[in-house]
Amino acid sequence: MDLRRWHYFAVLAEELHFTKAAARLFVSQPSLSQQIRAFEAELGVALLDRTGPRFALTEAGRVAAAEARDLLAHLERARGAVAAAGRGDAGRLRIAYTRSAPGPLAGDLVAAYRERHPGVELALETGWTSLNLARLAAGEIDAGFVRPPVTAPGIEVAVVGSEEVLLALPSAHPLARHRGRVRRSWIAAEPVVFWPRENGPGQYDAISGQVWPGGLPPIVREEPEDEQLMRAVAEGAGIAAVPEHRARALRRRGVVLRRLGAPVPRIDLGLAWRAGPVSPLVRAFVELAASPGRGPIAPP
Repeated sequence: MDLRRWHYFAVLAEELHFTKAAARLFVSQPSLSQQIRAFEAELGVALLDRTGPRFALTEAGRVAAAEARDLLAHLERARGAVAAAGRGDAGRLRIAYTRSAPGPLAGDLVAAYRERHPGVELALETGWTSLNLARLAAGEIDAGFVRPPVTAPGIEVAVVGSEEVLLALPSAHPLARHRGRVRRSWIAAEPVVFWPRENGPGQYDAISGQVWPGGLPPIVREEPEDEQLMRAVAEGAGIAAVPEHRARALRRRGVVLRRLGAPVPRIDLGLAWRAGPVSPLVRAFVELAASPGRGPIAPP
């Protein structure tokens, strides 16, 4: 159907006067009359009662006028929704956190995006680096936080922040009473609690290489994530190296946190997305991460 005729009829139904309606529509009166007759023929029903000195709407005309208003309003909403989606202001963005970074590095970025794009629905979940990369590649999420360095075909990664790595010690450990920074030589032979390397090889190597540059001591226990790792430390199984925000969020009785001496170990937090053309939603999220004060990030 010709949507222009719905528009013409809606204006005519408001004015109930061909000359005034034609002026509003910037068309001639004969052209408007022709379009209205064509509209009636298209619908197969009379919309105007032309028997009196002035025309009036028939019952079908009154229904058509109401439907025309609804149709045109819906069309305008649809136009706005499409334009908003094209600007990255509407739609659904699927983001995965990484369990090792629950603090402000990722949370503040997501909060800032939510404030700037209130019309975007955020679907948030939590994984870990290797899982987030796999889900990105499969198209199950649009962006994910990861721990660099990361090498994954078809995935772009940019650093959005960094944080210090702390030592988690059992409270009964002799170093727990030491108030200053801990020397690496003091922990070179201490038993270690760690998580499996396959969960995030880049982060695993970055932590172990900075905290134990001479090589990892014996790993006496592996736990799937930091929460269980901190429990193992509290039980006295060994010491652990944990990102600061995660360590402080999971702090528990029986665990003492200490800082290492220079060079201070740090790990990065990365934002990952699929390489190639990206949606306006992903582009807006990546560009926000690149905004002043957040450090450089390559645009998609």
